[in-house]
Amino acid sequence: MTDSLAVWLYAVMAAPEDGAPPPGLTGVADEPVRLVEEAGLAAVVGSVPLEDFSEDALRGHLEDLEWLERTARAHHRVINGVARQGQVIPLRFATLYHDDDRVRAMLQERREDLTATLRRVADRTEWGVKAYVDPRSFLPDPDEPAGGEDSPGTAYLLRRRAQRQDQETAHLRATERAEGIHASLAALAVATAAHPPQDTALAAYEGWMVLNNSYLVPDGLTEEFTALVITLGERYPGVTLEVSGPWPPYSFTAPPKAEGQARPEEAAS
Repeated sequence: MTDSLAVWLYAVMAAPEDGAPPPGLTGVADEPVRLVEEAGLAAVVGSVPLEDFSEDALRGHLEDLEWLERTARAHHRVINGVARQGQVIPLRFATLYHDDDRVRAMLQERREDLTATLRRVADRTEWGVKAYVDPRSFLPDPDEPAGGEDSPGTAYLLRRRAQRQDQETAHLRATERAEGIHASLAALAVATAAHPPQDTALAAYEGWMVLNNSYLVPDGLTEEFTALVITLGERYPGVTLEVSGPWPPYSFTAPPKAEGQARPEEAAS
């Protein structure tokens, strides 16, 4: 490795017998993807130019949404590509090391917990489920109109308070419905992870997102899990369920901390 290059990490996996990643796979800088092996593990890496991927350069790039989206997609394309070859631990976007020797040192230092993580997610896959609701479906039944003895100002304040109470009631009912859906799905998973609702401006949905969870599902239960999502969507009118996957276990691994690692949250959403 030269002073003009850095090492971008994509994932960690058990060292394959042939010692090679899938052919033709390129990374965030269109660089060929390769493996750095140590202690029975392999880091999936690429050599990227420091002029574009130094800490200062990344800080500027992260303000460029077009660059961020393009690069995040390339990062996850590599992870998905190697995941077809075997179980992987996905690493966070913009995990950078100075050279291969430091990558090897990390693999040796973290060998036990990385190996344990690979065992924990073996033969299991991440699935994402989101639930959207139309708030109007959860509003309480309208009360009979009140008498007309209140002054206009008082009547207005009473209406506003009733509207706030109705919204609170609707949100509580929708949340309880989402909790019931989650409990049903979690029964088929070995682990779950809750994520905050996505910004409506970015996700382009209407109403409320009341569930945004990930589920680590044994591969033998995949069909049952996806069928249950459909069944729950049909069972509960007013709730729209959206399932995504299969994914590498992004939400269920603890990747090693990198040198100068950037942490753009939800970069690949």
